[in-house]
Amino acid sequence: MEILAWIRFIAGAIFMIIGLLMFILEVFGAFRFKYVLNRMHSAAMGDTLGIASSLIGLILMCGFSFTSLKLFLIVVFLWLASPTSSHLIAQLEVVTNEDHSQYEHVNLDEIGEDE
Repeated sequence: MEILAWIRFIAGAIFMIIGLLMFILEVFGAFRFKYVLNRMHSAAMGDTLGIASSLIGLILMCGFSFTSLKLFLIVVFLWLASPTSSHLIAQLEVVTNEDHSQYEHVNLDEIGEDE
């Protein structure tokens, strides 16, 4: 039984380290990119994956109990809320930005002809 507890602990620690690395990459991407939509994409993806990995690691370390059920529900909520909110922020930036020099108009008919 003790070996199973160690395996659970090591798997949880690995997930928490992956979550920490995702947070580090998120911060690096948020400061590295120059355009606001690239920064937002980096922050949203890092946030979603980092929090999910960290909470999965906590679920594994905690064991399967009522607490782990609550942590799982938090993961589900964040996986639904974070991409939705980042999409709304991106849409707001595109609509309110008067300088359209950073956007490229893509004609879908021309894309189909190239293939």
